[in-house]
Amino acid sequence: MTKPASTSGGGAGAGLRDVVAAPSSICYIDGEQGILSYSGYNIHDLAQNSTFEEVVFLLWNGRLPKRRELDELNDRLVGDRALPAEIVSMLKSFPKGAVPMDALRTTVSALAFYDPERSDNSLDANRRRAQGLTARFATLVAAIDRIRNGKDPLDPKPELSHAANFLYMLNGKEPTDVEAHAFDIALILHADHEFNASTFAARVTAGTLADMYAAITSAVGALSGPLHGGANEQVMKMLLEIGSPEKVDKYVHDKLEAGGKIMGIGHAVYRTEDPRATHLRRMSKEIGKRQGDTKWFDMSHRIEEIVVEEMTRKQKPIRANVDFYSASTYYMLGIPVDLYTPIFAVSRIAGWTAHVLEQLGNNKLIRPRSEYTGEMDLKYIPIDQR
Repeated sequence: MTKPASTSGGGAGAGLRDVVAAPSSICYIDGEQGILSYSGYNIHDLAQNSTFEEVVFLLWNGRLPKRRELDELNDRLVGDRALPAEIVSMLKSFPKGAVPMDALRTTVSALAFYDPERSDNSLDANRRRAQGLTARFATLVAAIDRIRNGKDPLDPKPELSHAANFLYMLNGKEPTDVEAHAFDIALILHADHEFNASTFAARVTAGTLADMYAAITSAVGALSGPLHGGANEQVMKMLLEIGSPEKVDKYVHDKLEAGGKIMGIGHAVYRTEDPRATHLRRMSKEIGKRQGDTKWFDMSHRIEEIVVEEMTRKQKPIRANVDFYSASTYYMLGIPVDLYTPIFAVSRIAGWTAHVLEQLGNNKLIRPRSEYTGEMDLKYIPIDQR
């Protein structure tokens, strides 16, 4: 028996990099040109003019809503924000030191128990699940943080936008218009990014016809890994470690000379400016100015300058990615550092559910092949002769 012929070019496409797995009309990326669009709308246009609620509708429907449709979606999201009492009790039973992403993963799975339509896998039922999950993710993450700090979760306020409501439930006070707008833009920027690891995990699970809760739990599990989520958390820890702008140059040069990596710089897809970083850079600076202290922005900007200059000199040009300036932006909004990855999920649930709906709309089991690299034609030896 001969070994099967290689189908991957001797290891090309490791990690499925650049392998097209399926068609999708949800998100388009051109890494060479730095283009990101949702259903045909450039991310710059959406960040400047849209709202997260509008983007949610766009991802689910492939078009922007009319006023009546947006009002109806807002009403449904507001109506679904509250958590079942049993979920709140479950959160209170978790160990005090429970990792927020672990708490989120567990409670998302448990939400299936309280879905009266759980046995209904129709498109309409799954759209209602998508609405419920998108509405409740913000409430869940805020509740996880408050409960671990010995506080009771706050009831959502129906008059607040999705972004403003989350900041209220997290911090106990309504955000300023500037803060709410900044977080709304952050939600838009993170809402989808094609077949990233967590989205693909959701589609693989949905492809088996497991329910949407199982698919989204898979996505949360994939996001919890440090090679996918958590980069902006590491960026903020770096900024806190450096401590002050005057220490930036030495820290970065020492790090680079030792062969270390500066988190939040460079991207697996983009070869030019990550279009999402453009807006987060501006938001970080604006919030710092509004709060009367641009320290965190100034440090971030100087780090970026040094790394870009150094890597350009080595003919390896890279730029800041979406995680780099989201770190300081979130910090100035009063978001704890270890909530940065769950915050990502508060936004990405819109994209995850859109991809699950798209997968189920024309479903086929996702079952790729592997390239076998082991031994061949071995003969079985009885155990006493080995």
